[in-house]
Amino acid sequence: MSSPGSIYTTATGLHYQTYTAKAAHCKACGLSGQCLKGPLKPNDGRGRQVTRFEPKIKNPIHPSECMRQAIDSPRGRQLYSQRIGTVEPVFANIRHNKRLTRLNHRGHAKVNTQWHLYCMVHNIEKLAKTQLGRNGDR
Repeated sequence: MSSPGSIYTTATGLHYQTYTAKAAHCKACGLSGQCLKGPLKPNDGRGRQVTRFEPKIKNPIHPSECMRQAIDSPRGRQLYSQRIGTVEPVFANIRHNKRLTRLNHRGHAKVNTQWHLYCMVHNIEKLAKTQLGRNGDR
């Protein structure tokens, strides 16, 4: 028979409860195969301690939950699948090829200016690769 422990709370607000059983109790339990990694060794007095976390209550109006519901919809899955081909390569190019791993300025205006400069360089390279705006007869 296991003895329930107190209900504790983590730093992030999750509630959990611990259960402790002696090795003798685990030997007699029919569910010990689901609970223990292997068979109990003779003279092993440690037993088993199990921690059970209570499920976190979801707030349906929280922005993260709203976004999760939007992405889980059929239309959201279809739109999110296009992100791989539209948004991610741009950030990968700016981060790896242009080596922008952090912004060097402080303040919204300066950071915004630096970001726009990197975006302009990315777009100019795209135009240069497609040869858009060049005369075909040269």
